[in-house]
Amino acid sequence: MASTERQKGLLQFLQQSPTPFHAVANMATLLDEAGFQRLDSSNSWNLDKNTRYYVTRNDSALIAFKTGAGDLPDSGFRIAGAHTDSPCLKIKPHADVSSQGYAQLGVEVYGGALLHPWFDRDLSIAGRVSYENADGCLSSILVDLKDPVAFIPSLAIHLDSNANDGRLIDKQKELPPILLQLDADEKFNFEDYLLEYLQTELSCLNARAVLSHELLLYDTQAPALVGLRKQFISSARLDNLLSCYVALHSLIESKDETASVLVCNDHEEVGSVSASGAEGPFLKSVLQRMLESEDKIEGSSAASFDRAIQNSLMLSVDNAHGVHPNFSDKHDIAHSPKLNAGPVIKINANQRYASNSESIALLKSLCNRLGISHQSFVMRSDMACGSTIGPITSALLGISTVDIGIASFAMHSIRESAGIADVESTGALIQAFFER
Repeated sequence: MASTERQKGLLQFLQQSPTPFHAVANMATLLDEAGFQRLDSSNSWNLDKNTRYYVTRNDSALIAFKTGAGDLPDSGFRIAGAHTDSPCLKIKPHADVSSQGYAQLGVEVYGGALLHPWFDRDLSIAGRVSYENADGCLSSILVDLKDPVAFIPSLAIHLDSNANDGRLIDKQKELPPILLQLDADEKFNFEDYLLEYLQTELSCLNARAVLSHELLLYDTQAPALVGLRKQFISSARLDNLLSCYVALHSLIESKDETASVLVCNDHEEVGSVSASGAEGPFLKSVLQRMLESEDKIEGSSAASFDRAIQNSLMLSVDNAHGVHPNFSDKHDIAHSPKLNAGPVIKINANQRYASNSESIALLKSLCNRLGISHQSFVMRSDMACGSTIGPITSALLGISTVDIGIASFAMHSIRESAGIADVESTGALIQAFFER
């Protein structure tokens, strides 16, 4: 795919993927167009060699894979992993809040969100709604209101003279967004609004009652290339939809001969402990079924699985902290990645990242062969380090792993930034990794 096409597709993907559910639906569409066959985990699989497949879980996690041409225990897997979720504000189950004649929504913070940027933004609502039909059957549907329907106003500095002095945010009191101003004696019920929206806007005419929902607030400002020379991409959810998109296209465009796998887990931002998270069984079950199909027996042997894993390598692909020009002292001076300077290898002595000397050497060798610049990130020794799905997946499977990512600014903000040149170089690296 040409550079301009990839950039245009990335901007569109980010705009149309306000939640993990939408991200997976959009990735599934791209996979369908690329000739991947959709599988159902509840059915038996009969996989062919040199064939493309994908499967989803909870509508919020996805695994796409190519069966390759080789014998899996001998050739192993080439796996790239990312995650579909991002820190945000999630609407509570019983969301109705009203004060001073305004209808608001109760929200809770999902993940380690940077909260101050959420104020004074044009917000919309998206996610999954489960409802009951008139015949008693249950259904679920994806919802995206798209329009700016909510906002969280800041308190004027005249009423809070300490606003610029590092004031803490009361998550319970200060984050409920405003939806509308009520007329005298008017009552607003959010679930009633959702039901009417399903019936009128989504043509779910048979919907009788909303039973549950997983709905998130998001910024309606469109992704964009920014800077005088358009060297940067600015968008919500770059962590980690940027990695999902880049790795997805690398898989699609790679040759089919290698058994290559892309796993996009959910719930990384809250610890990965879920059926669709990296600590769940999703990836291992798919790899086992790939081996079972090759062996044509139910339950491939533990020895075959272990052989395949020992011949495998995984890239955990998640954004890295680019050195901020206004806060360069927050980085170790020798490990300060720059935007548009190539993919970043992430290393931590306490195994917050899964990279080790051998997996790092393999990746650097591949970069050198391709002529792709690479960088290293190590957190300052006096600061706590974040983590990724890399150590979790490596420990569960016993697979050699290297953590990499695209350098970015403002990680976990409502709007993040990264270098557009890194999209191209990281995509080329992951494609070559799949074909290795």
